[in-house]
Amino acid sequence: MRALILSTTTGYQLRSFGEAAGRTDIDLIFATDRCHRLDDPWRDAAVAVRFHEEDRSLRAIVDAARATPINGVIAVGDRPVVLAARAAEALALPGNPPAAAAASANKKLAREAFARAGLPVPWFFEADPASEIAADRRVLYPCVVKPLGLSGSRGVIRANDPGELHAAVARVRALLLRKDVRAIRSGLTDTILIEGFIEGREYAIEGVLTGGVFRPFAIFDKPDPLDGPFFEETIYVTPSSLRPDQQQSMIEHVSLAARSLALLNGPVHAECRLGPHGIFILEVAARPIGGLCARVLRFGDHGEADDTTLEDVLLRHAVGEDISRYKREPRAAGVMMIPIPKRGMLKQVHGIERARQVAGIEDVRITAKSDQVIEPLPEAASYLGFIFARAADPRSVVEALRQAHAELHFDIAAPIAVTSS
Repeated sequence: MRALILSTTTGYQLRSFGEAAGRTDIDLIFATDRCHRLDDPWRDAAVAVRFHEEDRSLRAIVDAARATPINGVIAVGDRPVVLAARAAEALALPGNPPAAAAASANKKLAREAFARAGLPVPWFFEADPASEIAADRRVLYPCVVKPLGLSGSRGVIRANDPGELHAAVARVRALLLRKDVRAIRSGLTDTILIEGFIEGREYAIEGVLTGGVFRPFAIFDKPDPLDGPFFEETIYVTPSSLRPDQQQSMIEHVSLAARSLALLNGPVHAECRLGPHGIFILEVAARPIGGLCARVLRFGDHGEADDTTLEDVLLRHAVGEDISRYKREPRAAGVMMIPIPKRGMLKQVHGIERARQVAGIEDVRITAKSDQVIEPLPEAASYLGFIFARAADPRSVVEALRQAHAELHFDIAAPIAVTSS
């Protein structure tokens, strides 16, 4: 059996899938957006694709499949989801309709689909970031400015009055004009979404769709309030502290949201808010949880953990295996996505070994590189790294993560100024 993994990079999440494949009888073939002029630069026999050149990339995947038959397709990250859907369709494999995949990665289309399905949505409208949005009579406060096609809270800013809205739009407009963002060529960088701020706490739901039926793996609490002005996620912890009826309602909302988008098969990562006005779905992404966060989840027969990972389960699901026997282990687990405190050049991280010695901590992984220029949200596209914990209950997990983070100290130098002569 062989699975095709589509991704924007050859980073650590792909390595997790590679490690999972090594524990199974499933081979992998990658399709990534590397330079097509070089002959296999990463020595992984990947198909070179460009996500903004779908037709040509699809032909390359189909040609590769003729020589190396493929049994399943998985998208890692938001950008590959449409090409992954088209590849599954072309190869007659289970997947999502391309239009559904496109809607899942577009905040405006997703909001419209949720509203048609009767799900609660905030007021929203699409706007030109160069226009005088603060003068638009449709705006109510507080509101939120969001780029249509960026993920991970990048470019998401709350505004409480016209002055803050004007400043937020200008900041997002500058972000969308950056070379690294324009290079994505998503087609979604010339418009933004303005919507009402939703009160409540945030939660994430991880699961999988099989023939349109949603199976949840975990609900993650986000214990840190995300009320703005920026929305940097830090801690995910499971199992959730919500009441059973609230968890069931949240799962039903996510299932309905997935149906409203017409998603059918594959991993799902959903985000929602629960507050005084009910459950609001923020997104239903047709891909697994990002970065190294998937390491929080472990599975085994009947919930007895045997170090089966989310990637193991998703690979088996992609090639058509029955995954019903895999149950998430009951022990509490969590991850902290280490926030970036300020913009600058990362020189060194102190206290890693002390952080690893905190009771309940499984690992501390610094993924940012030395001498790398880093920046916080809303401009940031990554985190400093990840802290993982496992304990008897969610509260102990959160305490361990916070204590470990307190042991870390970051040496960040001012970025080198570039002057022109």
